[in-house]
Amino acid sequence: MAVTTLTVIGTFDRAITEHSTQPLLVLLVPALVFFTRGQLYARQRVNGVRITEHQFPEIHQIVLDAARAFGLPHPPDAYLVAGHGQINAFASGHGFRRYVAITSDLFEIGVRNGDLAALRFVIGHEVGHIAAGHASFWRQFGISIANLIPGLGSSLSRAQEYTADNHAYRFCPEGVHGLCVLAAGKYLYPRVDFAAIADRARTDQGFFVMLVNLLATHPINTWRFAALRDRSKPGRVF
Repeated sequence: MAVTTLTVIGTFDRAITEHSTQPLLVLLVPALVFFTRGQLYARQRVNGVRITEHQFPEIHQIVLDAARAFGLPHPPDAYLVAGHGQINAFASGHGFRRYVAITSDLFEIGVRNGDLAALRFVIGHEVGHIAAGHASFWRQFGISIANLIPGLGSSLSRAQEYTADNHAYRFCPEGVHGLCVLAAGKYLYPRVDFAAIADRARTDQGFFVMLVNLLATHPINTWRFAALRDRSKPGRVF
């Protein structure tokens, strides 16, 4: 989601950028990936609420349903974490474990607002990242190295977001309107016209629009919405 769908990558990007004149730092990236993934996983476990058959059982069932739909041998762990106003969700892992984390502000659209379809889409997206291999150690290592070339790492990340969106659409197409939360927030998104944003992919163009997209880890909303509405065309990465 908003987030990077793979939050852990940002840590490596900053480290590499700050020391770009030191080629030997590349040799430290595997260790950085390992320790950052381990720390991130521990943070969710000790500070978040683990979603189980006893805590938020209806959401736990959605995670199980998504894992089954995508053919995962084991469902990922799932955590509710404090959002503090941030609308975000991400997927990652450590060792052989995989997990998804959803901030409380995003979680509320399903549990408090009663829009379970939208939350199913979000969960389908994050579990889709895992099903596509995006949460693996070597995938995150590879994108960290790709970030040494300006624009390459972020472009690979945008491609991954489209792939995760495809998984989410396959899992819960009726929840696609939930992405409007990225444009209008958790209170106003039900009043937003998804198609109107998708239509602007044709009209809101130009150099600076392309630049904003190029620098982002997620596709810009207009292009992303257009790709979800017209399933005959792949999403634009550039």
